[in-house]
Amino acid sequence: MTSQPFDLATIRRALVAGWRLANATRGVSIAYALIFVAGGVAIMGILLNRGWAPFIIPAAGAFMLVGPAILAGFFGIAEAHEAGRPLGFGAVADGYRQASRALWALALVCGLLFMIFVTDAAILYAYMVGGTPVWLGDILPPGDGIARFVKWSVVSGAVVAFLLFCVSAFAVPLLCERRAGLVEAVVSSVRVVFGNFLFSIFWAFFLSTAVIASILVLPLLPLTLPWLAYASRALYRAALPR
Repeated sequence: MTSQPFDLATIRRALVAGWRLANATRGVSIAYALIFVAGGVAIMGILLNRGWAPFIIPAAGAFMLVGPAILAGFFGIAEAHEAGRPLGFGAVADGYRQASRALWALALVCGLLFMIFVTDAAILYAYMVGGTPVWLGDILPPGDGIARFVKWSVVSGAVVAFLLFCVSAFAVPLLCERRAGLVEAVVSSVRVVFGNFLFSIFWAFFLSTAVIASILVLPLLPLTLPWLAYASRALYRAALPR
């Protein structure tokens, strides 16, 4: 599979295209994103209720490990819009139905890495923060234990997220459009990432920063999630044109 190099200009065009598509499909895109907002509200509520406020930051970052699995729904919306079909949750379901079954194998890998990271973060939390409840008002300014926990959980999460980004950034779109099998999709994704390493790192950093910030300020997530999903689709099509 032939790939094309991309740069900051390509990323900018992808972001513009993603924003336009998110606006054109605003209703269903926001409704689909609200499913994950509801999940975020529930998780944050549990953490705050139990006095685990510092765990909110790694929990927000952990979304990046399962995020690739939700792209098929946005791809279904985009395909329906481009084909002039009705936009609704039927389009979301079509995105999953049309995707290769290998996508579920990759989603399982995402879930496994998510569990590994959450387990590691929980161990770090137990050692560095302990069992004393920490409420939202106690984390600013952070104590030494909280600061060390956030620092090392971010480092641990960044390593895991980078590995997953290499494997899934372009593999998930390929599987959503059935352009490759699992092995070819993963190999192609890794090649594109390392063939455009600096710009891929920038893109990964931009995605993670925007998503984590939006999760911490949850009302932003229904707007940023569709935008970044469609921008990822545009960048994929620039890097791996048909």
